Amino acid sequence: MRHGKKFNHLGRKKGHREAMLSNMAASLLTHKRIFTTTAKAKALRVYVEPLITKSKDNTTHSRRVVFGYLQSKDAVNELFTSIAPKVADRPGGYTRILKTHNRLGDNADMCMMELVDFNEAMLEAKSSKSKAKSGAKRSRRGKKSGKPTSTSAASTEATPVEETTPVVEDAVVVEESAATKEESPKKEAKAEPAKKPAAKKKAPAKKAAPKKEDKEEK
Repeated sequence: MRHGKKFNHLGRKKGHREAMLSNMAASLLTHKRIFTTTAKAKALRVYVEPLITKSKDNTTHSRRVVFGYLQSKDAVNELFTSIAPKVADRPGGYTRILKTHNRLGDNADMCMMELVDFNEAMLEAKSSKSKAKSGAKRSRRGKKSGKPTSTSAASTEATPVEETTPVVEDAVVVEESAATKEESPKKEAKAEPAKKPAAKKKAPAKKAAPKKEDKEEK
């Protein structure tokens, strides 16, 4: 049983598999991008990334070790001259696998495998995103620092207005209340004399009637 064996033989014997990976690694280092199946790309990543790490040490011994795997002078020269300087600051992860489609016939998963530092479009997109993020962070900091000053200025300007307006309203209310108090007694005083004469006129009319009756009786 094949339990726990994660190594992918890729349907080939050892010699055939190593020759295939060597040719694919040389093609990747020369052209910076290849199209293959996802299974082969994952196996190639394990094969080629240690060689790229070895190229950071540009010595004769390193070149001979890498040549033993690639068996191509052009690929070794390209690796040590153009690729090694670009990946000098990268601690690993030199390749990228992007799935593309399923192959007609056997429906195998196809992908594109490329070197990370040689995709100019994605590098420009990352740089633009980093600039946008840095600009957004600066603008947010500026807004935060500017808000307290504006609020403090607004509060200082608004406080005298708030203190004066209630005083004016109170004065108006007091004046109106005083005027209403002065007007109310006058109205009451005017209303009372108007009622008294009416009562006096009615009283004599009632008293005059009994006097005439008394005279007639006499």
